[in-house]
Amino acid sequence: MADLNPGPRRRGRPRKASSSDARAAITAAASAEFAEKGYDKTSLRGIARRAQVDSALVHHYFESKAGLFAEVVKLPVRPDHIVRSALDVSDDRLGESLVHTVLSAWEHSNVKSIGVTILRSAVSDSAAGRLIRQFLLRDLKGAVARRIEDIGVDSAEADLRATLVLTQMAGALMFRHVLELEPLASMSVDDLTARLAPAVQGHLDGVGGSN
Repeated sequence: MADLNPGPRRRGRPRKASSSDARAAITAAASAEFAEKGYDKTSLRGIARRAQVDSALVHHYFESKAGLFAEVVKLPVRPDHIVRSALDVSDDRLGESLVHTVLSAWEHSNVKSIGVTILRSAVSDSAAGRLIRQFLLRDLKGAVARRIEDIGVDSAEADLRATLVLTQMAGALMFRHVLELEPLASMSVDDLTARLAPAVQGHLDGVGGSN
């Protein structure tokens, strides 16, 4: 475990550390930064300064702020990776891909267990809830919005469509796994995808909107 309270060091010079020490120091620093500043205002540079390591190490071990957040809250999967892989399809299959990929991920017991905790926290007014909401809005909704912009939609409209998609998906997960509302809770992933995908595709395409 890294020494998170080191003695005086020359200002601006990161300490040298073993790989395990560096990872532990970065994770501890990230946990403190997220708790103090929230997800939006936390930066990888700030985490590196707090951990007294070179900022390149943060990128090397964790790739991005989303990756570091997933490590801190002990997520068994990377939500940003799941969403990005789901978006890597043709425009007309985006809805089906998003719904099926996300629902399938939640079929794993470890994902469901932590996911339910996260959903419950996200709707609370706690510091953890605010942190999770910021992560969902910045990284997950942002990824969907950018994919919609790729179709040729302006940023404001893309943000609205992405918000509607996130609302649809979060509602489905909440009623299926947290409230366990039947028959939603017992439907197969394929059957539920067939029902939800057209609605999500409609949000992505802006069906019913002004554009």
